[in-house]
Amino acid sequence: MWDGREGILWFVDVTPGALYRLEAASGEVERRLVGLPMGAAIPGRQGGLFLALENGVHTYSWGDDTTSLLVPVEAHDTRVRMNDAKCDPLGRLWAGTMAYDFSPGASTLYRFDLTGPTPVETGCTIANGMGWSPDTAIMYFVDSATSRIDIFDYDVETGAATDRRTWVTIEDGAGSPDGLTVDSEGCVWVALWGGGAVRRYSPDGLLMEVVELPVRQVASACFGGPSLSDLYVTTAAYQMTKRDLEREPLAGATFVVATDVVGSPSVTLDQGLVSTTT
Repeated sequence: MWDGREGILWFVDVTPGALYRLEAASGEVERRLVGLPMGAAIPGRQGGLFLALENGVHTYSWGDDTTSLLVPVEAHDTRVRMNDAKCDPLGRLWAGTMAYDFSPGASTLYRFDLTGPTPVETGCTIANGMGWSPDTAIMYFVDSATSRIDIFDYDVETGAATDRRTWVTIEDGAGSPDGLTVDSEGCVWVALWGGGAVRRYSPDGLLMEVVELPVRQVASACFGGPSLSDLYVTTAAYQMTKRDLEREPLAGATFVVATDVVGSPSVTLDQGLVSTTT
C-alpha cells in the first residue's frame, strides 16, 4: 500500500511476518518482524498501522517490539490466517482469510465495522484482491481458486456488497488472479500468481495491457509515487526449489513499473469505523 502523506510504500512478506517500509524518494528500505504471519498492512487515518495478522487485526507503530490485537478473526482456528485486506473509499476495512493448506470452503471475506467483523462471503478458498470503482458503485473481489474477478454492487454509505457475479475469467494457463488495484480511469490491474504478469482490464472487462515480470509468482500491485503513475508489484518465492530460484533469481522481489496512467490513491483506515472490542 502507498501512503501518499509520507511518500512511503508499505509491503509484507507473509510467512515470516515481515513488514517493509520503502521511502520512495531516497530508496531506503527498512524491515521489521512482527511475530505472526501477515497478509496486509494499512496505515491509519489518525496514525499508526493496522496489520492483518494470523489471528486478527492488530495495531502497530513503526519501531515497536510488539503489536496489539484490536479485532480477533477466527483466532480459535490455527489452520486459518488472515490474507489480503483493503479499505473502501470511506476507510472501512475489508479483509479475507484462508487456510494454510488451501482447503476449499475455509476462506471468508469479512467487512469490519462497529459491530465487529461481518462475514459477507463464506465458502471461499482464497479470499484475495479487492478494489472499488472510482464512482464507488462497484466492488471487485477475487477468490483465487475460481480463476475469476467478480463484482458486487456496492453501497459505500452502508458498506453493503450485493449481487456478486462474474466480471472477468482468467483463461487456463495464464495464472491465478491475486491482488488487484483500480486506476483513476476505472481500469483494473490484477496480479497473476503463476502467470508472471499484471494485466490491465477496462471497466467493461476487456484486456488492455499486460505487464510481464521476470518471475512467475506475482502477488499484488498498487500505484504510488508523486504522480501516482508508478505501479509497485510484489512477488513471491513461495515453496520454490533451489533450481527454481536459479531460473528466477528475482523471485520475491518488489518491482516498480513506470506507467502512463494515474492510479487511484490508496485509502487509509478510519479507526472510527472499526470496533475496538476484543
